[in-house]
Formats: sequence, structure tokens, C-alpha cells
Amino acid sequence: MNIAKCLLMLAFLMPALGTNAQNSNGKNGAATINEDSIPTFRGVAVGVDLVGAIQRAASTYGQYEAFAKLNIKDKYFPTMEIGLGEADSDDATTHNKFKTSAPYGRIGCDFNIMKNKHDINRVYAGFRYGFTSFKYDVENQEIIDPVWGDKDVRYIAEGVKANYHWLEAVIGLDAKIAGPLRLGWSVRYKRRLSHKDGEVGSPWYVPGYGRSGNTRLGATFNVTFQLGK
Repeated sequence: MNIAKCLLMLAFLMPALGTNAQNSNGKNGAATINEDSIPTFRGVAVGVDLVGAIQRAASTYGQYEAFAKLNIKDKYFPTMEIGLGEADSDDATTHNKFKTSAPYGRIGCDFNIMKNKHDINRVYAGFRYGFTSFKYDVENQEIIDPVWGDKDVRYIAEGVKANYHWLEAVIGLDAKIAGPLRLGWSVRYKRRLSHKDGEVGSPWYVPGYGRSGNTRLGATFNVTFQLGK
């Protein structure tokens, strides 16, 4: 009689034990993987690029650039970059002068490609869409022909209107130094989408893009301050 009662109790308990085993171990006894429970918004970072500023100080063209990035789950980093591009060139060989100073902007997103997304350092790939609308001045001095002694006609064009649209493929590194301070670099491949050069030909320099042309390579060295985690 006691054995029969035990068997009857086991018959009632077995379904419950099987259900508990599935709840604790997952389907077919597999271990349940906890989902990433970090907040969606992880903070914002602001910073500046040093390459463009150094280039402007050391040559006839360059740019001053600042940026802001949102941190979404340490995976996605929507980015906005704004800057001021300048050029003041006087070519001793061609006697061409070119001058411009205008703002530009880029928007895009970086993607953290490291396996551990929550590492304090990051390797990322991304893209940017860039745009600038600017005016430039161009001038050519009178040139004396060394053989015939004739003078070529001097021309001056001021306030020539132009615009550029382009895309950038980006790959870079971002490393934590101390506290909110981070340093990093990026390499950019730029591809022109559309453009309007103006009435006197192709501009010598395009703010935010660089020397005019179908494609261009660029680089940044970023000093960043992380606000948030």
C-alpha cells in the first residue's frame, strides 16, 4: 500500500519536475543566455580634430573641425561633424591665386566592430555624408611670355558660387586615456556624389573635402571627451 502511494505521488510530480527543468535550463536542457541589459543610451562624446588644424597652420589650406557622437549600447555611434575650411594659395609657378573660407557639415554613423562591445577601447567602421556650399576668389596675374615678351591677360573672379556633395567610408580607433579623455584616429576614403564648380572652372580646394577631384583620401586625429559611460 505504501509503495502504491509513492508511485502515485511520483506520477503527479513528474510533469511538474519536467516543467521546472525546462524553465531553468531552457528547451532540451540547453542553458539560457542572458540578454544584454545595458541602457540603450550610453552617453555622448564631443571632440575636435587636430590634423586639419595642423594642416592649416603648416600649409595654404586646412580646416577646423568639431564633432559630437551619441553612444547607443556601445554598438552604434550616430555622428555629426561641423567645421570651417580655409584656403589661401598663391602658386609661384602658375601665378594663380585662390582663396575661400566656408563652413561644411557631415552626418553619419560609426559601428563598433570589436567582439567585446563594452571594452573601454573601440575599433569602428562607418560612413559620412558631407556637404558644403561656398564662394571662392580666383586671380591670375599678368604673365610675360619669355620668348615673345607679350603679356597674357590678367583675370580676376570674386565670390564664385560652388557646392559639393560627397560620401566618406571611415575606419578608425578610439582609446580611453584617463577619465573622460579619449584619443583616436580615422582614415577616410571620399567619393564625390555631385558638384557645382562655378563659372570659372574647378575650385582648387573644397571646404571639408580637400583638393577638388572625384576621390580623395583623408585622415583625422581626434581628441574626445566622453560625457556619460
